[in-house]
This record gives sequence, structure tokens and C-alpha cells, in this order.
Amino acid sequence: MQEINYIKHLNAVFEQFSKDSRLNPTHISLYVALFQLWNYNFFREEFYISREDVMEFSKIGSKSTYHRCIKELSHWSYIIYMPSHNPYKGSRIKMFNFGTSDEQALYLGRTKIETSDGQALVPILKHIQTIENNKNNNKQQNFKNLKGSNSENGSKQEATVPIGDNLKTTSDKNYNEPL
Repeated sequence: MQEINYIKHLNAVFEQFSKDSRLNPTHISLYVALFQLWNYNFFREEFYISREDVMEFSKIGSKSTYHRCIKELSHWSYIIYMPSHNPYKGSRIKMFNFGTSDEQALYLGRTKIETSDGQALVPILKHIQTIENNKNNNKQQNFKNLKGSNSENGSKQEATVPIGDNLKTTSDKNYNEPL
């Protein structure tokens, strides 16, 4: 049984995934399903899997997609896959520990902060107002300015819908009237 730091491992493997252009969402889903089964098996060096269980966890509906992706993950050294070719005996899987570093996981672009051993820092993504958003806000403001005026002669345009309580939400409702 290996000693695996769940967070460090996932952070390291997701960082590796982001660098690997060969992977698609199905590969990632399959890896996460295998990682969860590895966790259920207490991070043993090798464990057995059932194709049906892994396909259900990873939300893969096609056997051919499952077999293609698991073989590619094995070929690309994310896992070691040893198929059993026996429907009553599961295939063997060996997972690698991607979070083996004892040092704190730091992301590039952040300052190095001395903290306790084992804590993984996660970047905080803040919403940044973009030029596109500013353009959209300007469009809304311009629409509000043009709402009541006619651009050709500068006169006010008559409203086609009467301003008022169209849904009859005031306290003096007449329940016999349709909405």
C-alpha cells in the first residue's frame, strides 16, 4: 500500500494533463474514474477493475472508446494496464504516484510563501472586466438612451405597450380578469 496525498496527486496529474495535447475529455474522465477506484482500493500498488464499473464511473458509453482510451493512457505512461481477457476476472491496473514531492505545491506566478508542509496552494481566479464586457455595457447604456427618442427627428416615440402593471401584481387585483 502506497502513501498517496490525494490533493497533491490530483494537482500534479491535472498539471500534466494540461501540458499533454494528446488527451481529450474522455481520457481525463477515465483517469479520474481509475483514480477513484484506486482510492477505494486504499492505493494498493496494483488493483483489479471491472470494465462495466469503470465505464459507469467515467460516463463512457462505448466499449471501443473505453478500450482505446485505457490502452492510450497505458501507452502514454499514465497507468499500466494489464488486460485479463477473462470476463470473470478483472483487468489489473497499476497507477503511478504523480504527487511524490515532499515540498509544497506552488503555482508559477505566485510569490513563494513559507507555510506548513503538505498544504497545496490553489490559485484564486477572479473575474476581470474585459474590453468585450465594457462594449456590452456601453451597448446597454446606448440602448437605454435611445429607448424613448426617435433618432431621425428627435421626437419621443409612442410606447406600443402601456406602462403599468401588466401582470396585475398590485394589491387591487381583479381575479376575474385574465392575466
